[in-house]
Amino acid sequence: MIARPKHQRLILVVLALLAVLGAVLLAMWGLKDRAAYFYTPADVVAGKAVAGKAVRLGGMVERGSVKRDRDGVTTRFMVEDGEARVLVSYRGILPDLFREGSGVVAEGKLARDQTFVADNILAKHDERYMPPELGNQAAEHKVGQTFKR
Repeated sequence: MIARPKHQRLILVVLALLAVLGAVLLAMWGLKDRAAYFYTPADVVAGKAVAGKAVRLGGMVERGSVKRDRDGVTTRFMVEDGEARVLVSYRGILPDLFREGSGVVAEGKLARDQTFVADNILAKHDERYMPPELGNQAAEHKVGQTFKR
């Protein structure tokens, strides 16, 4: 029993769709642990970030919060978003653009004690840009500092 050409094309289309679906599912399964979700300090304090899972924490480096440990490599600082603040611990060399009062994105994991242990620090070069999740908080932060003086 040989299928007619019309049925052969239908079978080929169905097989092609199944192959594409299988490739997409395999890619999603392989990348599920590598996806880093973005959270603000308010999200972390609200319990939206899960301890031990790779995430990104974004906000402003709180002024006066940067402390360097005696080992010369570990730095601790607070990241805030106007609503909440989270302690970040980073072991490594900070980027040249890292400064108090400027924006930062830390990649790492949240520890059980709610300290964010960063593997990588990304400092923003332009404070006018802010990720959509943070809205216009960089500008508000700057304005707030201007009036506090």
